[in-house]
Amino acid sequence: MSHRTELYACLYAREFPAQALSRLRPKLREKPFVVMEGETPSQTVCSLNSKARNLGVVCGMTKVEIDTFPAIVTIARSLNEEDTTRAAVLECADGFSPRIEDRSDDHVLICVIDIAGTEKLFGPPQALAQNLLQHVRALGIAASVTVSSNFHAAICLARGGSRAAVSAIAPGDEGIALAPLPLAVLDLSEKHAETLSLWGIRTLGMLAALPERELVARMGEEGERLRRLAQGELSHLFVPLEPEFRLEEQMELDTPVELLDSLLFVIGVLLEQLVLRATARVLALASVTITLALEGGTSHTRTVRPALPTNDRQLWIKLLHLDLEAHPPQAAILSLVLTAEHGSTSKVQLGLFSPQLPEPMRLDVTLARIKAIVGEGCVGRPVLKDAHRPDSFSMEAFTISSLTPSKAIPTRTTPAMRQLRPAEGITVTLRHHQPVSFFFRDKGYVVEQAYGPWLAGGEWWNPTLWSLEQWDLVARSQDGTLLCCCLVCDLSQNIYQMVALYD
Repeated sequence: MSHRTELYACLYAREFPAQALSRLRPKLREKPFVVMEGETPSQTVCSLNSKARNLGVVCGMTKVEIDTFPAIVTIARSLNEEDTTRAAVLECADGFSPRIEDRSDDHVLICVIDIAGTEKLFGPPQALAQNLLQHVRALGIAASVTVSSNFHAAICLARGGSRAAVSAIAPGDEGIALAPLPLAVLDLSEKHAETLSLWGIRTLGMLAALPERELVARMGEEGERLRRLAQGELSHLFVPLEPEFRLEEQMELDTPVELLDSLLFVIGVLLEQLVLRATARVLALASVTITLALEGGTSHTRTVRPALPTNDRQLWIKLLHLDLEAHPPQAAILSLVLTAEHGSTSKVQLGLFSPQLPEPMRLDVTLARIKAIVGEGCVGRPVLKDAHRPDSFSMEAFTISSLTPSKAIPTRTTPAMRQLRPAEGITVTLRHHQPVSFFFRDKGYVVEQAYGPWLAGGEWWNPTLWSLEQWDLVARSQDGTLLCCCLVCDLSQNIYQMVALYD
């Protein structure tokens, strides 16, 4: 049995609160900004971007101190957007290995991935790290990746601030790579940090060089653990996460929004992230639900579902625009959440000599526009209800199953029935309770053949009681015109009506 070699990739993203806010706000990245946390007026800076740091801003500054920098943009911290961004990054890492451990703290995202045995799938560790960085950067997150055969060495080297976006430690060289790093890369308690400072220990190399027996005698088992950490030899019991694949993006607006056009810009940014995440898993968006948090504590939720799953961002924006125009929110919008259901990507095989068919996406937009005019209940696919009442049906949205292929149904010639809406009143002559002649559209007809009657009725317990008698007739007029039709007599009112014609 071969020994399994350990290999880890540590994904490290600094200033995570600031990056979580700027990834959905492209214009914010161009300016120096800080993220404030706490209650007014005791707010302090918890995170910032590099442009603000270059101006001399540091974490912990108060709002009064930040106001002395006229070019600085302040934005409130959003824990909800951080959770969504963290889930998106973990989901991205899950595409490279199912074994992921989240070691993030309050201001830094640290994700360690077990990449042992992935060489045949993604190539050498450096190639996997570059590929992982590209996917993370596509989400709008700047990060670095450190590869090492020791779990803790990878985290310490990432915390050490390596200038390279991708760095790797060769097996056995962990102690050499960690030696120049400061003690701040370790999770030291205040007591141990003070003790090592009094001893003059400033780097991991100095800590690793301390004699083992004397260090254990003074600091106990914790001293031995810190020494092995500094040497890059401390083992680790990997505790993998099981991240749930959930397509969700959200944003808290800086100011309440009332205009729909302003909201569409934000929706476009969120949809871009949803499409990117779905495409990475070779999936498409089957439906999108938008939830708007409104002033006054209320919410407004709408769901859009086209006939086929698609990743066309412009189509989703148009469908959401038409739906929100038909069902506008009743108050100013404070925040929004977009949640999508995923489906399989649709493929269309066109014939070489067959004419090009219209795109299904255009049909969805056309149907949405028709719904805005005639109402949602008047557009869709009629579905018969489990009842005998005439015209008993409901309208459902058009859906196309992508799981089972469509089968060609053999066609055969059958008579067509044209329903008259509304039914037209007629005058009928009866003999022995059977129609023998009638007047329809100012023309007299003599019945040659009569089929029926078929009696139907129901709902005697409701005010909508109905009782009908139906006849199928073959009649001829005086000029020889043949007419095949369907007559119905409303027995409750003794009224005859022409309801359908047969072709």
